[in-house]
Amino acid sequence: MGKLLNFFLPSIAVSVIGLAAVFVYGGIEALYIAALLTALEVTLSFDNAVVNARVLKKMSALWQKRFLTWGILVAVFGTRFILPIFIVSATVFVSPIAIAKLALFNPAEYGHLLEGARYAINSFGAAFLLMVSLKYFLDTAKKVHWIRIVERHLTLWGRIEAIEIALVLMTLFLLSFLVPLENQATVLASGIVGVVTFILMQGITSAFSMGAREVATQSVALFLYLEVLDAAFSLDGVIGAFALTNEVLIIAVGLGIGAFFVRSLTVYMVKERTLDTLVYLEHGAHWAIFGLAASMFVSLLTEVPELITGTIGIAFVLAAYYSSLRTNARN
Repeated sequence: MGKLLNFFLPSIAVSVIGLAAVFVYGGIEALYIAALLTALEVTLSFDNAVVNARVLKKMSALWQKRFLTWGILVAVFGTRFILPIFIVSATVFVSPIAIAKLALFNPAEYGHLLEGARYAINSFGAAFLLMVSLKYFLDTAKKVHWIRIVERHLTLWGRIEAIEIALVLMTLFLLSFLVPLENQATVLASGIVGVVTFILMQGITSAFSMGAREVATQSVALFLYLEVLDAAFSLDGVIGAFALTNEVLIIAVGLGIGAFFVRSLTVYMVKERTLDTLVYLEHGAHWAIFGLAASMFVSLLTEVPELITGTIGIAFVLAAYYSSLRTNARN
């Protein structure tokens, strides 16, 4: 218990300071909303922590620390504040500076514009995350299967070169006929950007994975990959946060605390070799990512509550955790 506390002590300290600042700023109501946003972020990104742990193992100790320091700054201010501003700016053809002023001084209008950009945000995030999950399940080198009847056949399909790209592009093509006419180009373009981003990040990390001499450079590439992955996970949460409050400061604190906890959980799983002892946990996380991608695609057609999205992810991860314990007991 003491070892577990040591891993999460920085997250607890950040939570106390952040929530205290929110209470001083907006009182008990602001404190409640920030705590709710923290819980929402952890729930939606729990599977992200599992996938991050597998990537983080390949990074040097120095870059693992930077993932918790530099990475959290990028996550809070970059992914959850600056990136949505640029997305809204590109969607409504207004300068990022003007959108930033709206976010700070007219958050209600900014929230309205952010909601209008949801087609671009959800299409990008869904395409990227679907690529992440399919790349895992279609890997022909994958020998351990959790849901065997499905996963065993997926590895056979993986023999077809670049089939995951074809599947995601076909999904985008079909969905573009179902969304409103004025959003078809946005869905297609944003989804293609998501696919291309994944291919580029995979290519960069593979290019620097040839030997010990490239460990430092590979760590930089993996760090960038993790930040893009975090962005794909968190953007729908940013939109959902504006359903609770228009206060950008409260949103940043609530989601930021959640992001810090997810990163602490990632480091804990790496140090304790959790993925080596719980053999199906990574499978459950990738099924959860598949569910999140599907949820984001469906949200292009109809509203999907964050509660449902979060429940899907937690259910897969917990089921995989339970299956791993049963397998360990039998062995």
